[in-house]
Amino acid sequence: MAEVVRMPKLSDTMTDGVVAKWHKKVGDTVKSGELLADIETDKATMEFESFQDGVLLHIGLAEAQSAPVNSILAILGAKGEDITALLASETAPVAAPVADTTPVIATPAVAVTPVVTAPVAQVTTSNTTDGRVKASPLAKAIAADKGININNVVGSGDDGRIVKRDLENYTPAAATAQNMGTVGVESFTDAPLSQMRKTIARRLTESKQGAPHFYLTVEMDMDNAMSARTAMNELSDVKISFNDIVIKACAAALRKHPKVNTSWRTDFIRHNNHIHIGMAVAVEDGLLVPVIRFADNKSLAIIAAETKDLGKRAKDKKLQPADWEGNTFTVSNLGMLGIDEFTSIINTPESCILSVGAIRQVPVVKNNQVVPGNVMKVTLACDHRTVDGATGAQFLQTLKTMIENPVTMLV
Repeated sequence: MAEVVRMPKLSDTMTDGVVAKWHKKVGDTVKSGELLADIETDKATMEFESFQDGVLLHIGLAEAQSAPVNSILAILGAKGEDITALLASETAPVAAPVADTTPVIATPAVAVTPVVTAPVAQVTTSNTTDGRVKASPLAKAIAADKGININNVVGSGDDGRIVKRDLENYTPAAATAQNMGTVGVESFTDAPLSQMRKTIARRLTESKQGAPHFYLTVEMDMDNAMSARTAMNELSDVKISFNDIVIKACAAALRKHPKVNTSWRTDFIRHNNHIHIGMAVAVEDGLLVPVIRFADNKSLAIIAAETKDLGKRAKDKKLQPADWEGNTFTVSNLGMLGIDEFTSIINTPESCILSVGAIRQVPVVKNNQVVPGNVMKVTLACDHRTVDGATGAQFLQTLKTMIENPVTMLV
């Protein structure tokens, strides 16, 4: 008997899916466990396997088309089986076609219209319909005396008539600018929204509107951290980055300040006993947040290995749902892009997110002397429903102590 294969829900935030590629065509035999299609979700492109045997009798949507979760993806059944009644009984919404995924060519999306910034009427007001110049005899005499081409003069008299004052105020440069409008072309390109971009827009809007944000910024002395990183990388098989140090320090600081490791749940506040650090990763379509689980129990070398693996798989769209679910705190780092300081929107339902800026070499005062130093600013965004200002400030002070003296995070 024919069975409907429905669009699966492959992530907790997925509402629609796009068929990136079909691996079978109508009439093909499909066995349970065989790859049926690649489904693009809001976070990754994932392989979708068949859960039953049968012949592919119907494909519900073409490649690059989207459909809501639980709508008809395909129908499997016996060869030659009549599925007319089954299709008629289904009330699946019509899949909304997604724009062609080929690169968008920057051609005008509307009719091209020349834009003239100078008033066109003024360019022609000095002439009559028969081509004769409308000017007073005195104006003509002055123009002839000064060697001015009267056709280039804009009249200010009745019906555009050129009079004496127009010749007295005439300058060739002004006339050229007045008679030569700036001409350009208005154009734009409409790019289709990816599933990821739709979800980012929805979730961040909900977070910013729903969670009352406030921000705390602190500057850190990075001299010791830089020396410690150099020493550790001489011994470690995996190169440790400054972001790895920040993640480890955050995990250790969260253990000391559990009120920051919480989430708002409408009717109650959840206090997480485990520490899972989300790591914001920029990808082509937006942002993914893979998770380093139990980060407080892991060494810097293990954290470094995990961040490199997760970062690569995020960019390759190879993450699985278990890789991005369950974070209790997030770190977002734009320091490698030269950003000194910034704020982030909280990755709800978490209570906080840390924004990490670049390490800058600046003059600092040490032992009453101005010497070269290295500093880094971090900003903590807090949900005021769960974290008060003093709580956030105490967390940052602990974090600052640990990063400025990396040995303390190991104690």
